[in-house]
Amino acid sequence: MDRTILHCDCNGFFASVECILRPELRDVPMAVGGDPANRHGIILAKNELAKRFGVRTPEPIWQAKQKCPGLVIVAPHHEKYSEISNKVNEIYERFTDLVEPFGIDESWLDITGSMHLFGGNGKAVADLIRETVKRELGLTISVGVSFNKIFAKLGSDYKKPDKTTVIARENYKEIVFPLPVENLLYVGRTSKLFLERLGIQTIGQLAAMDRDVLSRQLGKAGDTLWLYANGLDDSEVKSANDIQNIKSVGNGLTYRRDLRGKEDISIAVACLCDSVAARMRRYGVKANTLHVQLKDPDFKTVSKQRALSVSTYLSADFCSLAVQLIDEIWDMRQPIRAITVTASQLVDAKEATQQLSFFDMEKHAQSEKLEQLERTVDAIKGKFGKGAISRATVISSDLGLHKSE
Repeated sequence: MDRTILHCDCNGFFASVECILRPELRDVPMAVGGDPANRHGIILAKNELAKRFGVRTPEPIWQAKQKCPGLVIVAPHHEKYSEISNKVNEIYERFTDLVEPFGIDESWLDITGSMHLFGGNGKAVADLIRETVKRELGLTISVGVSFNKIFAKLGSDYKKPDKTTVIARENYKEIVFPLPVENLLYVGRTSKLFLERLGIQTIGQLAAMDRDVLSRQLGKAGDTLWLYANGLDDSEVKSANDIQNIKSVGNGLTYRRDLRGKEDISIAVACLCDSVAARMRRYGVKANTLHVQLKDPDFKTVSKQRALSVSTYLSADFCSLAVQLIDEIWDMRQPIRAITVTASQLVDAKEATQQLSFFDMEKHAQSEKLEQLERTVDAIKGKFGKGAISRATVISSDLGLHKSE
């Protein structure tokens, strides 16, 4: 029997929360972006009035201002976004215990075993959830209903705002196949360009492509994308308990060429730490220990771990300690084939507290700024794909790091 899976996406989430905090913003074109005083940064979210002027995310604020001279820019308040996100997920949990957050403003729900309690079919449950969130929190959401997670997400993107789209076995080819290939989850900028070189511009063309050719060209990622395009995703919706039981979060990569020297190693470590930290923020956990493992071209393995000075889920903290550990166990002049970075001894981020002395206050303030920056990057990647924003050193690197994003 097919599962019934929903993907719920809060519409213009950051902007919607700001309008709740300041109701007068509902009546003007507004957007959440960088520093309103100097117009630095990019647009992270916008309301419907700004959207009518052609304001887009993520475009530079100065460019958005040219389209809409009266655009009101407000700075992001990430702590409020987290608070409202938790309230939204609490509503979802009234309908099923299988709720898997995907970023701060999206979640998958598996309602297969509970939908008979709320109307008997996926669309009825989706509509009821939309009405409940709007009534209780003043937010609108769009919901995709399908038999797998990938098509459910395509459904929530299909019609906005405040809409329900059902993608069933009977109509998925009609709805999904004409869509641009970049609409498919995990097709980032790099994958899109590669697929275009193969003549693939739509999801239907990807689905019709020879599976073996894609696997040879893109490896495991090519095979996975072929399965997704053909509606063959069988991944499960993870419950909150599954996420809480995570013991460690890690990422490793074998590089296109051997790493040599501190610059190579620092670039590779930064990319791994970005991935680990982003996943930890999504899971809502912080780490107390960091572990690094290295392999040389002869597959000799060395490793080392150390406690972090404070519980953290910041890439900058992981990166600093990881490079330090590597420097202690490795001759930087010798080649490295692969690196793995793993964060462990995880604790709930909400419960990770620390005693701050007077001299720690400045460091704590810097950490808060870094967290705001890294969460902003999370938001951009969550909305526009992991290839939407990268470190300059990663983009210019010849190590194949974009494949680990």
